[in-house]
Amino acid sequence: MGEEARNVELIKQAYKLWHDSKGGSVDHFVGLAAEDIKFGSIARGAEPLAFTAPINNREMMRGYFEGLLREWQMLHYDVHQLVAQDDMVFARCSTSWRNKKTGKAFDTPKADFWRLRDGKIVEFYEYFDTAQVMAAAT
Repeated sequence: MGEEARNVELIKQAYKLWHDSKGGSVDHFVGLAAEDIKFGSIARGAEPLAFTAPINNREMMRGYFEGLLREWQMLHYDVHQLVAQDDMVFARCSTSWRNKKTGKAFDTPKADFWRLRDGKIVEFYEYFDTAQVMAAAT
């Protein structure tokens, strides 16, 4: 199995655990991350999504997940396609979450970018409909 296929399999399994556990696989994701991971979100920490602020290490990444799960309940997280090139994996997904304070839900297309080195995630960036998410949070 080549590097691209190994990277796709690693990310595919991580997404499966994430979906099946409804967000209970944080330790798995953190364990896959390099110590100096660069982790970002299109929301860039804008209120009320402060947990999406840029991250530059594994422990800060755990804080992202803690903030997400403290404020939101996962309804689904579906991966439709994974495409690899060299050390990168792109995921085309859809996800739906309910805000625990407002009770409002959103369902958005999502794209994730992953870069891996030696079986560890060194970079991640997520893209989603921030307007829908912000509306559900307020």
